[in-house]
Amino acid sequence: MDNPWLMSAQPAETSTAPSLPWRDALKVYLEPATLRMLALGFSAGLPLLLVLGTLSFRLREAGIDRTTIGYLSWVGLAYGFKWVWAPLVDRLPLPPLTTLLGRRRGWLLLAQALVIVGLVGMALNDPRNGLTPLIWCALLVAFGSATQDIALDAFRIESAETRKQAALAAAYQTGYRLAMIWAGAGVLWVAAWAEVAPAAAVTGAAAYQNGAWKTAYLVMAASMAVGVLTVLLSPEPVRRVLPKAKNAAEWLQSVLIEPFADFIRRYKWQAALILSLIAIYRISDVVMGIMANPFYVDMGFTKDEVATVSKIYGVVMTLAGAFVGGVLSMRLGVMRVLMLGAVLSAASNLLFAWLASRGHDLTALIAVVSADNLAGGIASAAFIAYLSSLTNISYSATQYALFSSLMLLLPKFIAGYSGVFVDAYGYAQFFTATALLGVPVLLLVALAARITTTTGPAERQ
Repeated sequence: MDNPWLMSAQPAETSTAPSLPWRDALKVYLEPATLRMLALGFSAGLPLLLVLGTLSFRLREAGIDRTTIGYLSWVGLAYGFKWVWAPLVDRLPLPPLTTLLGRRRGWLLLAQALVIVGLVGMALNDPRNGLTPLIWCALLVAFGSATQDIALDAFRIESAETRKQAALAAAYQTGYRLAMIWAGAGVLWVAAWAEVAPAAAVTGAAAYQNGAWKTAYLVMAASMAVGVLTVLLSPEPVRRVLPKAKNAAEWLQSVLIEPFADFIRRYKWQAALILSLIAIYRISDVVMGIMANPFYVDMGFTKDEVATVSKIYGVVMTLAGAFVGGVLSMRLGVMRVLMLGAVLSAASNLLFAWLASRGHDLTALIAVVSADNLAGGIASAAFIAYLSSLTNISYSATQYALFSSLMLLLPKFIAGYSGVFVDAYGYAQFFTATALLGVPVLLLVALAARITTTTGPAERQ
């Protein structure tokens, strides 16, 4: 099936919207491949907050200063460098896992095992006794999670024809964000439930109970069973037959160089514009997200309050955002929805600046979290579909890893200084600054919509 975003000598978004009837566009959400993406998206989304956002809540409650928390967010840079080992995941077999499960599922299962081991390690370490063991376990989780992303992105791209990629992306994103809510709100609820005595009247380090967090992180490790079972029960995508390399040099050429050379050949000088857009599209959300949980702690919100608001309103608005983003991408074209998502993502950060002036206002928290999740769902569904449209299926894992790594590298590096900024200027100014970071994104989306490519339809069958 031809890809409307990669047709030869046509703009990234065609002048006419895809002609799928509404009934057919909605039916794709019930297909097995789409439902598998929902479960695997959950597995992919679970680890992220546990080494970033949720961990920052835990560390702040344990009395760790904001500047240190900001620097520790650089653990997430593992996601920004996953393109380095993506070629190995794309081509290297894992005996006996590859023999038993296939190339994609074998790597998925190995990556999920690393995540589980790392989460158990994080559960067993108390940050008050030293951060080093906890950091090493967090790095293992991040490495395993990044590896899972590489294999899963290739699995998703190879599991359905191009016209269904937006729906698969929406299902993946729905599962991903549900997992983020479980790893954000759910872990807080479990930690609050596991406390020996109510600590609602106490905030900060005095309220910290490591035993409660140990229980919460063990529950998160057990939750990875969703992804493990899905991998074991899923069919391996049809294996694409690749020409055998004659020697080591030819193998290195095909594995390490050709995926990147292919992208440059297809887009030429326009590749720089595309990569620039990818590099900053989610910058507002990523930079802001590191300080969100310390902000809740400092505003006096309890774990129960944050968990309840995220669980109820966050789930509803995330589902709505991902669903709307996926359907609109198929109906209107991905670039229009990409622009909408960029506007909404930046605007939602301004709501956090307003929330900073309200203090402990639960109603305001509900409104802001709801709007933020709706915006994030729309933006992410469109962005995943856009990244998928850029890949050549011959190098799907490597090229998608390059794109998704680039998406996180600059934002996560800047986010490392978020604690320093908050300590110097306060939360309101920080959230306003993160919203302004999204302004250049609008210009890049507009320019990227005009890009043409020389990729032929046959490469995206």
